[in-house]
Amino acid sequence: MKVLYNWLKEFVELRATPEDLRTRLSLSGTAVEALEQTAAGPLLDAELTSNRADCLGHYGIAREAAVLYGVPLKHVDPRPQESSEQASAATRVQIVSPELCGRYTARVLRGVKVGPSPDWLRLRLEALGQTSINNVVDATNYVMIELGHPLHAFDMDLLAEKRIVVRRARAGEKMRTLDGLERALTNEMCVIADATRAVAIAGVMGGGETEIRSSSHNLLLEAACFDPISIRRTSKALGLRTEASMRFERGADPEMAEIASRRCAELIQQLGGGEVLAGAVDLYPGRAEAPPIILTRKEFLRVMGADVSDAEIETILNGLGFSPARSDAARGNAGSPEAAWKCRRPSWRGDVAREVDLIEEVARIYGVDKFPARLPAAKLPAARLEYAEADDRLREILIGLGYQEIITIPIVDEPSDTMFRPENAAPARIANPLAEDTSVMRSTGAITMARTLEWNLNHGQRNVRLFEFGKTYRWNGAQPVETRVVTLGATGLAREKGVAETERAYAFADLKGDLDQIGRIAGGLAWTAGGPEWLHPAHAGRFSLRADGAAASPVKSIGHAGQLARRVSERFKLRQDAYIAELELEPFCAAHKAARAALRYKPLSRFPAVERDFSLVLKDGTTFAAIEEAIRSLAIAEVSSIDAVDLFRGKNMPEEKFALLVRVKIESRAATLTETQLTDFSSRILAALEQKLGATLRA
Repeated sequence: MKVLYNWLKEFVELRATPEDLRTRLSLSGTAVEALEQTAAGPLLDAELTSNRADCLGHYGIAREAAVLYGVPLKHVDPRPQESSEQASAATRVQIVSPELCGRYTARVLRGVKVGPSPDWLRLRLEALGQTSINNVVDATNYVMIELGHPLHAFDMDLLAEKRIVVRRARAGEKMRTLDGLERALTNEMCVIADATRAVAIAGVMGGGETEIRSSSHNLLLEAACFDPISIRRTSKALGLRTEASMRFERGADPEMAEIASRRCAELIQQLGGGEVLAGAVDLYPGRAEAPPIILTRKEFLRVMGADVSDAEIETILNGLGFSPARSDAARGNAGSPEAAWKCRRPSWRGDVAREVDLIEEVARIYGVDKFPARLPAAKLPAARLEYAEADDRLREILIGLGYQEIITIPIVDEPSDTMFRPENAAPARIANPLAEDTSVMRSTGAITMARTLEWNLNHGQRNVRLFEFGKTYRWNGAQPVETRVVTLGATGLAREKGVAETERAYAFADLKGDLDQIGRIAGGLAWTAGGPEWLHPAHAGRFSLRADGAAASPVKSIGHAGQLARRVSERFKLRQDAYIAELELEPFCAAHKAARAALRYKPLSRFPAVERDFSLVLKDGTTFAAIEEAIRSLAIAEVSSIDAVDLFRGKNMPEEKFALLVRVKIESRAATLTETQLTDFSSRILAALEQKLGATLRA
């Protein structure tokens, strides 16, 4: 909801700056995401929750501002100059389907001159993203944005018998809407009709046959209230979401219909002249009195953990329209723990139905930050999930490695999911998606990670390392299958330029090294070349858990990692190399639990360790895992670690060869190693590497 600061000041006397208003509204639950300058003055862009239909107009936001600053709200009481002739003599209204239309008002204007809108009106509408059409249509849009209630104007001369019928659409009925498209209607949809045909889709869009033209002079002005569920279903079925449907489906204020009708008639009369017939045809079959809601101090203290004075509670509730009245026996005793207030729910707050709703209203206006933080009393025993410890340890390591945690929505679009989904996997589609780009549950966390990397790059964040704990979803033929995963994503620099170091771009080796760090808490990872099609074939790998910590005994693959393929990077408009990895958590957590159970205390050796470096020349395609396996197969108990230190390709190297510096750490717990022993170990290692891998020492 976009709100003009200067427009708000027509309803409430604001001395606060737009910046202060933005802060106060955001803290009270009406999140203002942006503040910008327009030709019509400062503009606030507010993000509203779906229950706050009352704030879909400037008057509703002004009400919030008035309560927050403790100033009065101007009452809206438009008074158009009416003629002596009654509107009821010029038109008739019949509601055939009262379950779909709770209120319908029709006001008649004659002799209106349709033309361009004045600059002040056009500037305000354009600042809020509305296109100026003509003074009559602009007036209906203006009042909708002002008071939050949609209206529609018909050319009365084009209505058969000059009357309105609110009914369900007939089977096979069609009509052309204002956007020029012919719409096929169903019996579930509510339409506004004249004596012969449908002339508007109720609460969604008007019809082209009765639209306001430059030749129009006599108008019928509609202000109504329709069933929110019906409007939502109609809008979705037709693929037609409008400013009007958005307001009606959230629950428009039925009491505002007649006020908005008068306000719009007054504005049209100012802009285009003409006469307004006296009164309006007003049918109100849905009139109902809201039951009272009782607010007690006892419940307020239980929920919030702190008190608010009687005067403060009554001021806030009065300002919001709830008209509180003390209903307890100690009503004259301020601050009584038995205090209670009987409140009347205003027509514009259909979302407030319970005592806890009133408590929320008081708390958000008073200031949630003013209540002390405390944990509620636990009524049920709580226990950590069995995998929580492994998740926590994994999270600690990733944060220590420089990654930041994110949370994304797992609903994605079909094309993106298809790009990442394995061929043999069936997608978990949503039966009733809100939109085409939210129609499938993600089959892999790589989709949302790629989107997040794209978002960060587009917003100037070039060096990014992220991780997410989440779930992936697939269909097994009968029901969706959920798999817990952790997804890593990185792009940019692995090391920034320093005094003694040059900058270095993040590479696959960095991602593999980070995953190996993670794997240590579960007994280590074993790697094999290859990966999904969406990864670069030369910079990708699959990994599995080592059986009993042995490099030679990998079990089923639990994940993959690598650089995104070029076609994927182009699809997400990634202008630099990006890397993604995904790890299944269930087997990883089980391995972590087993590794912890197998931990035993081992004292540090009292004797010095020795490191031996082997600069090997190897054939292209030789993996470090193969080197480690060859050395481990010798079963030399004194070998405690094997690491790859440096890799070299290029000048002075034989064709299809590369050099790798391997560091082997050797230590004994029984005695200091002699040179003879070290020489023997080194000779055996070199012989094994030469025999199994064709390795030679680099000269």
